[in-house]
Amino acid sequence: MGSRARAAQVEEVIRRVEAHYVFPDVAAKLAKLLRARLDEDAYADLGDADFATAVTADLQSVNDDKHLRLRHHADPVAGDGDAQHASADFRQTAELENFGIASVRRLPGNVGYVDTTMLYPLDFAAAAVSAAMTLVAPGDALLLDVRRNRGGDPETSAFLQSYLVDERTHYLDIYERDGDRVTQMWTLPYVPGPKFGGTKPIWVLTGPATFSGGEDLAFSLQRQGRAKTVGEPTRGGAHPCEQYKVDTYLDVTVPLARSYDPKTGENWEGTGVPPNIPAAADKAFDTAYALALRHVLELGDEGPRRLVADEARKALDQL
Repeated sequence: MGSRARAAQVEEVIRRVEAHYVFPDVAAKLAKLLRARLDEDAYADLGDADFATAVTADLQSVNDDKHLRLRHHADPVAGDGDAQHASADFRQTAELENFGIASVRRLPGNVGYVDTTMLYPLDFAAAAVSAAMTLVAPGDALLLDVRRNRGGDPETSAFLQSYLVDERTHYLDIYERDGDRVTQMWTLPYVPGPKFGGTKPIWVLTGPATFSGGEDLAFSLQRQGRAKTVGEPTRGGAHPCEQYKVDTYLDVTVPLARSYDPKTGENWEGTGVPPNIPAAADKAFDTAYALALRHVLELGDEGPRRLVADEARKALDQL
C-alpha cells in the first residue's frame, strides 16, 4: 500500500471521527495524533490488518474508548452502517447465529436459562427473543447469560427487558451529539407472548467478554434493582456507535452517543459493570444456579410443587 493511499485512508478516518464522535474535543486530539503518526510514517510498511490494529491502538490511546476501532475485513465492506445492516450477508450472519439467542432452557428446578451472544437489530431478532422469553416465562427464577454477549442494538435490549418488568420502566438515557439530544430508553408497553414479569428473581451472568449491549442489559437490570449480576466485571463500553466505510476492506466504528443512568448520570464506560456477586466467569453459572435453586426450595414442596422441589434438591446436590 503506497503512502499516499494510506494517508487517504487515515484522512477518511479523521473525517468520520471529527464529524461524528460524541466527544468533539477528543476528536480534535485524535485528528492531531493520527496526522502526527502519518508524518512519522508509522503506518507506511504495515499490511491492512496490522494497519487497522495500529490505528485502533492510536484511536483508543486518548480516552481508551473501546468502541473506537478501525477494522479490517476479509470481504468487501458493503457500506456505512445502515447499508451493512441491510445487506443479505448481515441478515444471513444473524440467522446463522440464531439472532443472538445461543441457548434457551428450562433447567431442573423450574429455572429458566437464556444465553445471548448478540443483540441483533429488532426487525431481525424480535421473533427469536420473544420465543426464548416465552419459554422461560413460567420459571420460578431466571439466569440471563451475557458472558459472551458482544453488544448490539439498544432497541433489542429494551424489547428483552420488557419481558422482565410489570410496568413501563425508564431505565437508560442516551445522549447523541447529532442534534444535541437525549433519547429516553423505556421498556415497551406490550410484547408478544407471556412475560417473566417483574417480581421473580433474576441473576445476570457477566464476564470480561461482556460488551456494549450486553453491558446495557447487565447495568440496566442491576441499577433498577431488578437483577443481581454474578461473575466478573464487564469490558466497559457504554457508547453506541456506527460503522463507516473507509476503503474496500476497512471500516471505522465511531461512537455517536453515550449511555447513562437517568437517575445518577453514571455509566459503565471504562469501568465495566461490577458484579453484585463476584465469581470467576466460568463459575458464574454454578454460583447463580445454586442461588436460584435455593430460592425455588424456599417456595415449598406442597402439592404440584413437590416435583419441582425434588428436581431442585437433586440439582443442588450435584453442583
